[in-house]
Amino acid sequence: QVQLVESGGGLVQAGGSLRLSCVAFGIVFNIYALAWYRQAPGKQRYLVATISKGGTTNYAESVKGRFTISRDNGKATVYLQMDSLKPEDTAVYYCNAGHYDSAYVPGWWGRGTQVTVSS
Repeated sequence: QVQLVESGGGLVQAGGSLRLSCVAFGIVFNIYALAWYRQAPGKQRYLVATISKGGTTNYAESVKGRFTISRDNGKATVYLQMDSLKPEDTAVYYCNAGHYDSAYVPGWWGRGTQVTVSS
């Protein structure tokens, strides 16, 4: 059974940091590209960051320079380090295991972890 389990969300003041983790079960982790998405209330799910099998990373403009995605294949875990957080970063964050075609194609989803940034 495939499961992606996120953790590390919470409440933080603006300017603070959080580190999200996502552990994968039931997949051959190292053959997947990975991503973090977020969804704020009343808005569509939004691609925040991706990392390829080989470790190449890409970021949405809104988080570039503040967020860092990384992966540990030995632990089947993908991370999202979030620094200099802003109230507009408030959302449920979801990890995803997918692949690249001409763009990132989502596959397996986690259930999400809530991040709330207070002003």
